[in-house]
Amino acid sequence: MGDHKEQPLRVGAAVRRRRRALELTLAVVAARSGLSVPFLSQIENDRARPSTSSLEKVADALRTTAVELLAAADPACSVDVVRADGTEPLPRTRSLVRGHHQMHASEFTGDHDAARELQCRNDQLMYVADGAVEIEAEGRAYRLGRGDTLYLTGGVRHRWRATESDTRVVVVAVAEHIEAVRDRPRR
Repeated sequence: MGDHKEQPLRVGAAVRRRRRALELTLAVVAARSGLSVPFLSQIENDRARPSTSSLEKVADALRTTAVELLAAADPACSVDVVRADGTEPLPRTRSLVRGHHQMHASEFTGDHDAARELQCRNDQLMYVADGAVEIEAEGRAYRLGRGDTLYLTGGVRHRWRATESDTRVVVVAVAEHIEAVRDRPRR
């Protein structure tokens, strides 16, 4: 009980992502699809579920297919439990979130490839659940122990390694498919 089951899909976020990727306004999509701006807004905010016909009109306006939009859709469930599996040997990495969401979280247990330089498109937070790590970012080394966190803004090159056995690090990041927008100066 409480585990993720097959749920209806929320297509709104997929429609919004596609529209924004094409740099289109709701008004342009409305004109192309023959649907109203308020209805399209309701679809994007998952307050309305489009019929098959409406979804096909939206897909045509976005120069894609209804099948592609549904494939990129988010599950409608708001709670998803990912169970621990203690059978895998160390080191290991496991995703803590399933599906196509705005946030991604992973748990790293054991050693990590310290020679591998990482650079994420969006912001991320590293939390040391157990053990200790050394993180090199922006030319500085940071030593983190159990309970410590490190926040990295998008684009920061970094590498890290466990300095104790049985180290567990949780990394939570804005998903790579999200175009994080920095605050723009007001005019």
